[in-house]
Amino acid sequence: MSKENNRREALVYHAKPRPGKIEVVPTKKYNTQRDLALAYSPGVAIPCLEIDKEVDNVYKYTNKGNLVAVISNGTAVLGLGDIGPEASKPVMEGKGLLFKIFAGIDVFDIEVDTKNTEEFIAAVKAIAPTFGGINLEDIKAPEAFEIERRLKEELDIPVMHDDQHGTAIISCAALLNALELSNKKIEEVRIVISGAGAAAVSCTRLYKAFGAKAKNIVMTDSKGVIRKDRETLTPEKAEFATDLDLHSLEDAMINADVFIGLSMANIVTPEMLISMAKNPIVFAMANPDPEIAYDLACSTRDDILMATGRSDHPNQVNNVLGFPFIFRGALDVRATAINEAMKMAAVEALAELTKKPVPEQVNLAYNETRLTFGRDYIIPKPFDPRLIVEVPLAVAKAAIASGVAKEPIEDWDRYREELAARTGSEQKTLRVLHHRAKQEPKKLVFAEADQLDVLKAAQIVKEEGIADPILLGRKEVIIDLMESIDFDQDSVQILDPKSLEEREIKNHYANLYWENQKRKGVTEYEAKSVMRERNYFASMMVKTGDADAMLSGYSRNYASVVKPVMSIIGKAKGVTRIAATNMMLTDRGPLFLSDTSINIDPTAKELAKIAYMNAQVVEMFGFKPVTAMITFANFGASNHPGVKKVSDAVDYLHRYYPDLEVDGPLQSDFALNKEMLAEKFPFSELVKNNVNTLIFPNLESANITYKLLKELNGAQSVGPILLGLEKAVHVLQLGASVDEMVNMAAVAVIDAQQKQLKEQL
Repeated sequence: MSKENNRREALVYHAKPRPGKIEVVPTKKYNTQRDLALAYSPGVAIPCLEIDKEVDNVYKYTNKGNLVAVISNGTAVLGLGDIGPEASKPVMEGKGLLFKIFAGIDVFDIEVDTKNTEEFIAAVKAIAPTFGGINLEDIKAPEAFEIERRLKEELDIPVMHDDQHGTAIISCAALLNALELSNKKIEEVRIVISGAGAAAVSCTRLYKAFGAKAKNIVMTDSKGVIRKDRETLTPEKAEFATDLDLHSLEDAMINADVFIGLSMANIVTPEMLISMAKNPIVFAMANPDPEIAYDLACSTRDDILMATGRSDHPNQVNNVLGFPFIFRGALDVRATAINEAMKMAAVEALAELTKKPVPEQVNLAYNETRLTFGRDYIIPKPFDPRLIVEVPLAVAKAAIASGVAKEPIEDWDRYREELAARTGSEQKTLRVLHHRAKQEPKKLVFAEADQLDVLKAAQIVKEEGIADPILLGRKEVIIDLMESIDFDQDSVQILDPKSLEEREIKNHYANLYWENQKRKGVTEYEAKSVMRERNYFASMMVKTGDADAMLSGYSRNYASVVKPVMSIIGKAKGVTRIAATNMMLTDRGPLFLSDTSINIDPTAKELAKIAYMNAQVVEMFGFKPVTAMITFANFGASNHPGVKKVSDAVDYLHRYYPDLEVDGPLQSDFALNKEMLAEKFPFSELVKNNVNTLIFPNLESANITYKLLKELNGAQSVGPILLGLEKAVHVLQLGASVDEMVNMAAVAVIDAQQKQLKEQL
């Protein structure tokens, strides 16, 4: 993407379809006059009076307990410096978005127009009654230290300056694990801190809380080693000044065990690394470029244990591992502060989580066979769904133990379940989906690339690294459209099946197709003729390995695309009928619905086979399939042939696939409501886990259901995902949106990855 196009896309993202990134959403009914009378006048007066009687009732009757203020004056915005309150607002909105998507915490971003410490403190104190917590952000040092100290002293709600403590908590957890792997003790190692800002000071203090000795710590800034004989030191720098005979970063690195970089790019040389002690630990966390490049560091020392702030290298020190979950735990017990005990509990929870077996969903997201505690895995991954459980739980327990919790938790098992339920955010699933595709991009044919929206999707797929697009269609149209959206035509392959330029490859495909189809009534002339059609041409590209996957269907009806795919690609080994599933991204997590596009009225055996193929796809996405076979009656409540068909399918699955967690026939509400199911049908296997797969008795019911969910409930749909094909081919819904096509591109790439893996086994 060109710099200008990147600029334009960023501006459009923030401006359209409505300005900004966050909004306020009602949580109560407001449809009738009665609802409005309760929400506002006169009903609102009742909770007001209750709060007036007892101020803590504000947590009972308002959103205060789940509302955090992200507050800044814009004086130290990462990478941008002092840009002021208005210019910092997009950053604060972004922080609010992260709070919401990772921990379900609501945020108001507050930009304060003052650089005066006292005025800033007064402003925050004045608005504090609105909030359950205060997240200070992008405030320059040394003012940030005083602001946080005073607000923590003078407010009775949690206050944390994430720029200081976020990096400290994450890096400390990584450091504890790195020391364990290096067989070193924190109280003995020599630590060099490059940088003396808010994050560096907080990191060093936290390391000391875990046992690091002041005599073994050397901090440097732009002037060199911070020594006690330097004049005009700030109180924070004076706290870490040394009287050792060291003057430069180069001096300090000699025989150092640990380097913590919170400064600027490329200030550490290979020679400095070589001078460090055996098994050096190097956290080069400057962003976007570290103090020394990852590859250079690893090639310089083969015994190095390295972390950075970047997502494209192992061991990313990412603040998002901390602040959403720390505030979650603090809010849930109505903590009056985020104290050292809570921060240390977060450190220990992150460190311990890294040592536990990693869920398959995380392995798949990062294209790992099996992530295990070691040199390339010393800190959890941001997509780890266990973070929302383990970190808040530890923080909440520490808040209670340290005496700052106003509402202690009594039922920890229930709290753990409540936290786990927060992992169902649809956007988390999409982020994992895209991330997995990017781990091993594949060649993906867009068969209708002369359509503007298809081309936009291909551009995003290319620029995001999801796949390497191959564009099919009228070449002159594609090139004109590419120019209009600033899509570099030299970055992708463009093919026109109707062009004479493609005669050689077209004839090659035609001959292969004729050889395969000549005993099925296809003439050589017909074979050459159909290769002018893009879906035949694209299917042959995938069949021959010239491409790994294919997407089509944006401008044509489903059947017209499936026909050439079936005649060329065909079914996978052992599959008798293909099918389709839609992954619906709901508040309760992904819900797979089948068969949504292919089989009009499958038999009981076919229905069972669909359920089995669907389970394989669910596993492909890293989830354990829990399948309900759906119809209009529960178990034996009806003798209708449709119910009997579903019952027979369940029997077949229990007999031939006993490891599959499946039951039915069930009505959809009983399938999705575990409590209701347990009350009426406690014998069902599905009372143990939440159902994530619904298999419908016919195409009509499945197709209607997924489209109703999409249009009325706002559930995002990924699909239809074709099941049972030999190769990774997927057919879009007619008129699919750009986002839907990008998501399906990620699905196609992951499908190709899995099929390639099976071929190699």
